[in-house]
Amino acid sequence: MPSVFLLKPGCIRRDEAGRILDARSSVTLIISGAHKIIVDSGSAGEEEIIKRALADLHLGPGEVDSLVNTHSHPDHCGNNHLFFRAKHLAVRDGDVIAPAVWIMATPGHSMDSISVVVGADPPGNGGRDGNGNPRIGCGTVVIAGDAVPTRGNFQKMVPPALHVDRALAEASLKKVVALADFIVPGHDFSFFVDKGADISSRG
Repeated sequence: MPSVFLLKPGCIRRDEAGRILDARSSVTLIISGAHKIIVDSGSAGEEEIIKRALADLHLGPGEVDSLVNTHSHPDHCGNNHLFFRAKHLAVRDGDVIAPAVWIMATPGHSMDSISVVVGADPPGNGGRDGNGNPRIGCGTVVIAGDAVPTRGNFQKMVPPALHVDRALAEASLKKVVALADFIVPGHDFSFFVDKGADISSRG
């Protein structure tokens, strides 16, 4: 199974009226077989934080081979240049980008928003790995970007305040929560999804 490392949790700061003063995305590393994939690269100026987190794993930016952005906003793409050897993947819903790592479209915050799913089988895969062998699930991680910006969005089951289509944003939030055992949100620490809770009754 792939390993997922939260290199830098995201954050968001608002004023008393709720207006966003500062937003910085989470930066996540997936290691799946020989693949080293960065999902979102944070805001410009955070290079040293990211490099130190990679160094703690005995890696450097040049060892990352793939880069995926959950959407094209600058707080999620500000350090793409740091991964100078990585292929910047243009992905679509259902794409498998590494063993047990695939893309799920989660529009609403923006129309190009995607989430990266680690550990679950994409629709139609029939519970098998890339070699056709049956797989046993050990928990599904969804790196959700701004489909789930913070843990508070999950707890209240409300979509991101900034969105281009509220109905799509609500549907994407529910889709992530239904699939995930763990969520890496766009602007918060990762968290466990309690499957015992009644999701439909929240908010």
